[in-house]
Amino acid sequence: MGVLEQLNVTIAGPEEAQPMMFAHGFGCDQNMWRYVSPVFEEEFRVVLFDYPGHGGTRPPVSGADRYTTLSAYAQDLLAVCRELELADVIFVGHSVSDMIGVLAEIEEPERFAKLVLVGPSPCYTNDPPYAGGFSESDIEELLESLESNYLGWSSAMAPVIMGNNDRPELGAELEASFCRTDPEMAHRFARATLLSDNRGDLRRVTTPSLVLQCTNDAIAPVGVGEFVCDAIPDCSLVLLDATGHCPHLSKPDATAAAIADFVGG
Repeated sequence: MGVLEQLNVTIAGPEEAQPMMFAHGFGCDQNMWRYVSPVFEEEFRVVLFDYPGHGGTRPPVSGADRYTTLSAYAQDLLAVCRELELADVIFVGHSVSDMIGVLAEIEEPERFAKLVLVGPSPCYTNDPPYAGGFSESDIEELLESLESNYLGWSSAMAPVIMGNNDRPELGAELEASFCRTDPEMAHRFARATLLSDNRGDLRRVTTPSLVLQCTNDAIAPVGVGEFVCDAIPDCSLVLLDATGHCPHLSKPDATAAAIADFVGG
């Protein structure tokens, strides 16, 4: 079984057009981009995929044990690029996919044209003066809760992550996505995500980058987005008129417009 089948790769748009790759966050799948990615299908070759254990993926061909760090997920991302012979890629990531994209870009910078980082966080743990949003005990409690009662964790955390309490259907969609994710792979992905520290990698990014940041984001505070953009040598930051951690669901038009401004500039 090839990587395209394993990671449920789907492609839309003109075959000879510049590729635009969308990568989802923890517990999600490519369907989360359904309000944004079609906007670009006339002009770009849009590539979407699911990480192992998410969406329509098959079991990892090389086993689950290697998925202990974000580098393993970056290798999957690059494997898709190599298989499709993608070059000049515009990468659009959400949440943990932002650092996965950063690691992929560092390994093969010549493959990427631009990075769009939606709600990035290079480190979730507070390390004064850096404020990642969580203490070490917070992180351990989150992981223990997730691993002991994944469905309960999903029910409790989805509305917090989504924000937008006036639109409970958004939190319900995120919870349903969490619950569809394979629990074993969710545990591995959560540990790889929440225990990561990629702050030192940001200065190694050479590709022009855009950080899209929401206000009142419980996962990636505004200060974290500013930190990311300050650390990447060629980066601009756009503060969206959106709350929560998933603007591609809560404010897809504004998200798509900001991406379009960046890739067209």
